[in-house]
Amino acid sequence: MRALIQRVTEASVTVDNTMIGEINQGLLVLLGVEKHDDETTVDKMVERLLAYRVFSDPDGKMNLSVTDINGALLVVSQFTLAADTKKGLRPGFSSAAKPAIAEKLYQQLVEKIRQKSMTVATGQFAADMQVSLVNDGPVTFLLEL
Repeated sequence: MRALIQRVTEASVTVDNTMIGEINQGLLVLLGVEKHDDETTVDKMVERLLAYRVFSDPDGKMNLSVTDINGALLVVSQFTLAADTKKGLRPGFSSAAKPAIAEKLYQQLVEKIRQKSMTVATGQFAADMQVSLVNDGPVTFLLEL
């Protein structure tokens, strides 16, 4: 499982010219599910997303998590993150989870974040989405499990 996380002051996702999810300060999470991922992977990713320290403390150091700042998360499925790009000029997707499995794990991740009393907005699985954001910093990290 790979999550490209971006610290944002605002982010939104639109499908068919309709905004379906938006947040203010928090994390935009682009999530790629790989074929070896399972519920244990989901639990580990939820833990990392909620505890990863990318927000500044009063001294300007990245010591605070999205939980610490009472921020929100916008979680968007993005199977292209599971691509193999190590060789050639075209990405390969053999390491990506099958759509039914990926959607199940994506939904589990979102639900587990909600169970932690966090504000979560989402995209629409397998839809053609337009994502807008204001990357704060810019701060962007790739979390891999």
